[in-house]
Amino acid sequence: MTNEITLASSELPAHLQNTVGAGRGNEDMAATDLSIPRLKLLQRTNDETDPHHPKYIQGAEVGSFCNTLTGKCYKELYVVSIKFKHQFQVWSDKRKFGGNYPSAAAAKEYIANQDNPAEWSISETHTHLLLIKDAETGQTDTTPVIMDFSNTKLKVSRDWNSQIVMKGGDRFAGLWKLGTVSMSNDKGSWVNITTEFVGWAQEDDYKAAEVLYEQHAD
Repeated sequence: MTNEITLASSELPAHLQNTVGAGRGNEDMAATDLSIPRLKLLQRTNDETDPHHPKYIQGAEVGSFCNTLTGKCYKELYVVSIKFKHQFQVWSDKRKFGGNYPSAAAAKEYIANQDNPAEWSISETHTHLLLIKDAETGQTDTTPVIMDFSNTKLKVSRDWNSQIVMKGGDRFAGLWKLGTVSMSNDKGSWVNITTEFVGWAQEDDYKAAEVLYEQHAD
């Protein structure tokens, strides 16, 4: 008779209940050692919305905000914006990622050193580090997410930055609602992002964002 071995439990066993949150063994782990989830606004061309694609996510729809690590999708979001970074991303025609660069010149230098520079292009990108707050429970996720704004989203990002600056105080002092709007031109249609100031962040949210800001300081 073969003995069945239980490798893990879906419920926290009694002998571990008093140790949750202690984090022993992670003492030398910094924020840069973790994979930060990315938040993606889904379009018609995204694999996550295609039921026949391996990357399909149940419930994912055009116009949904999707966490690429957890697969969780949102119709709208309440977020605290922790930090902003202006970057230049490099991509190949085969959607191979060449990295983030602080300037267009640095991105061009990377491309010039590739075997076939013509296959590569540069995408000016605004990167926002965010905390998500659940509107139904009032709870704020402890893990931040990254959201990239490029192409037509760049104007949205610039306008949002202007609003944040005009409000005053720390960037992470306010709570914002992210929604979506349909747009089109002679090349086609797509979904873009809207931003709306909800109010000032609650003390716990502000302090959590402050800690993350310090952890992700360059």
